[in-house]
Amino acid sequence: MVKLKRILLVEDNANDAELTLEALAEHNLANGVDVVRDGAEALDYLYQRGKYEEYEPGNLAVILLDLKLPKVDGLEVLSAIKADEKLKFIPVVVLTSSREERDVVESYRLGVNAYVVKPVNFSEFITAVKEIGAFWAIVNEPPPMSSRGLNK
Repeated sequence: MVKLKRILLVEDNANDAELTLEALAEHNLANGVDVVRDGAEALDYLYQRGKYEEYEPGNLAVILLDLKLPKVDGLEVLSAIKADEKLKFIPVVVLTSSREERDVVESYRLGVNAYVVKPVNFSEFITAVKEIGAFWAIVNEPPPMSSRGLNK
């Protein structure tokens, strides 16, 4: 039996997190979604620290990452992910309200896989999240685990 990869949502805004979860559910994705509320918690999750010690590494389909986060901002989280040999192959989609050119440029410089500005319109937001979830969780073909250095 194939174990479905999870989606990690890094979002401090409770309303945006709820809307994102509803949009993913509307698409009937069977992938589980884990939600963390700040950048420090995201890093704890990814590095299996604290309450995330039981997390299975290499089991993420995609990380949906907000940039404007408390404690550790999204660009710092992205930088840590893409600098780590065991994490860098996990697709990261920045899902943010920021249209600032420096945020877009820095995100791509750090290795983001996609940059999506959250639509303000409710139905457009739902559609965007459904499409992101479907692409990364179903359509995208990630590199094999053996090429990620995780089976050594």
